[in-house]
Amino acid sequence: MSLSFLRKREAVAFDIGSNSIKLVQMNQTKKGWELMKMGMAELPPEAIVDGSIIDSMTVTNTLRDLVKEHGVKVKDAVSSLTGHSVIIKKVSFPAMTEDELADSIQWEAEQYIPFPISDVNIDFQILGADTDGRGQMDVMLVAVKKDVINDYTNVIKEAGLNPVVIDVDSFALENMMEINYPVTPGENIAMVNIGASITSISVVMGGLTIFTRSIPMGGNQFTEELQRQLNVSFKDAEDMKLHRKESDSDAEQLASSIDSVSTNLTFEVKRSLDFFLGGAQGSYVSKIYLSGGGSKVTGLQNLMQEKTSIPVELANPFKGIDASSRHFDKDRLKEAAPFFGVAVGLATRRFADR
Repeated sequence: MSLSFLRKREAVAFDIGSNSIKLVQMNQTKKGWELMKMGMAELPPEAIVDGSIIDSMTVTNTLRDLVKEHGVKVKDAVSSLTGHSVIIKKVSFPAMTEDELADSIQWEAEQYIPFPISDVNIDFQILGADTDGRGQMDVMLVAVKKDVINDYTNVIKEAGLNPVVIDVDSFALENMMEINYPVTPGENIAMVNIGASITSISVVMGGLTIFTRSIPMGGNQFTEELQRQLNVSFKDAEDMKLHRKESDSDAEQLASSIDSVSTNLTFEVKRSLDFFLGGAQGSYVSKIYLSGGGSKVTGLQNLMQEKTSIPVELANPFKGIDASSRHFDKDRLKEAAPFFGVAVGLATRRFADR
């Protein structure tokens, strides 16, 4: 979802997740992308639930504090959405021009949207023209509930910023991959972004997202399972999950709790990819890239590789970005990388983008 712009200008990106807000500002040079600012601030539980903002004042104040802490002068802001309020579907429409589809998209899309068409904003991308003479073309249809967009734009405005683009997480990840991992012709990759409460799965073919699905589980499920099994606080369980704190409990019990959630999450990823492959004859997925804070869970990468029989790699959103001019610590960047995939992708957006 993007608003119209008159000319290109710099913007600051905010990935507003259910567990934290990530800030990234980048500069585009002749040599490529340059990291200017980055930061992260945690949100309290229940501030954002399933992609919906519950405590707008806390989110606004956290945004405002992040801007102040990192000395951000740019007012134009880019953010994104994920979860059940976002509908992304690959559909077939009668072959027509982009302008013709723009004029007719409201009634063409109505049959695919489970909400009243007046309640959503709709955007689209034509994936392929009518090449086999069947009079149809493939279109990626995106619909987002207007009230959710309004909630996000309002907290950004209240923080003293100007919201210019509201994107979708999976498309931001596509942009992140594009600047860090060159597209190999004919190669399909899967992006699995494990947030605190939502995991988004997308398949990218030739640089274009052709399949997406969100599942309501993520890093918090690991923490809650540890909390339940080990009888500790949410914070202690979170520290144990990320090995910031040693567990007084049996290491075997700790590993077992993490493994059970990893298995469930991996099964959902495999089920989603099997569903995609079942409906796309002759297609395949050659690699899975993991991102999001949940990707840091010990053993998850190996388990997913074993269960899906597909190579799994941790995506590094800073791989192709110059971070030297602001002297960012390399160890800090490596440690933070899983959290910043969406934010880096958003930071590549410029005015005049569609």
